[in-house]
Amino acid sequence: MNDPHTLRRLFQYARPYRGRLAWAVVGMLVYAAGSAGLAWLIRWIFDDVLRNQEHLALTGWTIVGLYLLKGLGSYASTYLMASVGQRVVTDLRNDLYRHILGQSASFFSQRTTGQLMSRLNNDVGQVQQAVSETAGDLARESIALVAYGALLFYYDAWLAVFCFISAPLIVYPLIRLGQRVRRTTRRSQEALEQLSHVSVEAFTGHRIVKAFGSEGTEAEKFARAGDHLYRTNMKVTAALSSLPPLMEVLGGVAMAGALWYGSREIATGQLSLGEFTSFIAALFLMYGPAKKLSRVNASLQQAIAASERIFEMLDTHTEVKEKPGAPALAPFRRAIEFRDVSFGYEELNTRTLRGVSFTVPAGQMVAIVGRSGAGKTTLVNLLPRFYDVSAGSILIDGVDIRDVTLASLRSQIGIVTQETVLFDDTVASNIAYGAPGASLAEIESAARVAHAHEFISALPRLYETLIGERGQRLSGGQRQRVAIARALLKNAPILILDEATSALDTEAERLVQDALANLMMNRTSFVIAHRLSTIRRADAIVVIERGRIVEVGRHDELLARPSGAYALLYQMQLLEGRKPERRMVPS
Repeated sequence: MNDPHTLRRLFQYARPYRGRLAWAVVGMLVYAAGSAGLAWLIRWIFDDVLRNQEHLALTGWTIVGLYLLKGLGSYASTYLMASVGQRVVTDLRNDLYRHILGQSASFFSQRTTGQLMSRLNNDVGQVQQAVSETAGDLARESIALVAYGALLFYYDAWLAVFCFISAPLIVYPLIRLGQRVRRTTRRSQEALEQLSHVSVEAFTGHRIVKAFGSEGTEAEKFARAGDHLYRTNMKVTAALSSLPPLMEVLGGVAMAGALWYGSREIATGQLSLGEFTSFIAALFLMYGPAKKLSRVNASLQQAIAASERIFEMLDTHTEVKEKPGAPALAPFRRAIEFRDVSFGYEELNTRTLRGVSFTVPAGQMVAIVGRSGAGKTTLVNLLPRFYDVSAGSILIDGVDIRDVTLASLRSQIGIVTQETVLFDDTVASNIAYGAPGASLAEIESAARVAHAHEFISALPRLYETLIGERGQRLSGGQRQRVAIARALLKNAPILILDEATSALDTEAERLVQDALANLMMNRTSFVIAHRLSTIRRADAIVVIERGRIVEVGRHDELLARPSGAYALLYQMQLLEGRKPERRMVPS
């Protein structure tokens, strides 16, 4: 991605705020006029006011007025540019966030939470400085330099040209330094991304870190990542710190040349003392804006590096694509068919599912069983299009799910998984997550059916109790019942239960199983069960081995085949159940 394209794409986000930008430019022109006016006034002071005291009061008020004008212009342009910058960054961050949320499950499996957070926070923050500050400095100081330059050429064109002779000598070093800044900034953002990844991983797995006494190891990993970030940032600082000395040299050469040439002009009467003093003053005043502009290129290179990383993410399109003009899926009525479905993860370059075909009539419960890694979860993840099939098709009432909108498809599917995902919000908000307009009475009704109302009634603030990140203030069984209540309130006709009870103790499992029975009533259910004893009532059991269906039937039918895959799995679990249980120390 080249620089002009990246910057053009970045500043496209400022187009909706053209009005504010126009007023910001007006403020910059006022600032430049005030600055140039002060430099011009020096000539008037030396050539007239110091010799004629009558104009002293007028000159004093003029100075005050010019400083006021300059201050107002600076305030207006700075405020308006910052406002546009903040708006641009907000829009960019919102676009990036929506884009990331719209990606497929494969996208998230290939990237860490720390990486994604770094793009949202660190990279966008880097861009914010460029858009709100650097762009403002570039425009404001450029206009001021033009005003000062015009004043210099007005006084003495040859002297002005003489002062600017050394200016091109600084361009090449500035370009080379800018390129170095962009490279090191990109590495710095990558190092910051790694730092975010290490910290998020440790915070998320804090129980394991403590259980294994690995606080020191994690702290060392964080320190190494921080040291790498420090070294990378110092390279950026070294490049940026070399700019002021270069500008000092340029300013010194220009000033010495102006003094030598100007003294000759005064001696020959070509310049008055006031004009030369005003010329030197304008030259001095140019140094500030020129110094700022020398850093603008470096700041823009930092913004380009961050923007490239952001646009790389925005240009990463989900593997699950919605067809243009796709219609909404009609309410489910008849059957769901998996027709010769095959699937493989691109990063693994292997087929997880091969030629899977079966049909589930509406209202039936189908259980999907098999050994670990057989492809059970992958199969059910294809139904809501978390992934797309590699071959074959999935049809709902004869309609390929790839031909309808994702929103209409997923609105008809409820999911309860083994790893319950809850949010750091109230109990009521978590239950109503799929139905944000639900009333408290509807929320409570769903909680009662899910056997969650009993423990919610004992919470400090009932349904308004905050449950912490990932619902950590609730037990495993309580979290599952909240998730079941959430699925109940959504009232979707299709239900996916992915080992929803495998991590629970016997008492919690009994309550959750009862809640699940209520949830599955009059719904078409796909159940992945760790304990085969829990799926005896299934209308059909699909047995998968190495990505293929090897058996389909009811519980009793499959057990009647002693050498069948299901019967062997069932016997294995019976033998495990007969082993003496180890006594556990109660928590």
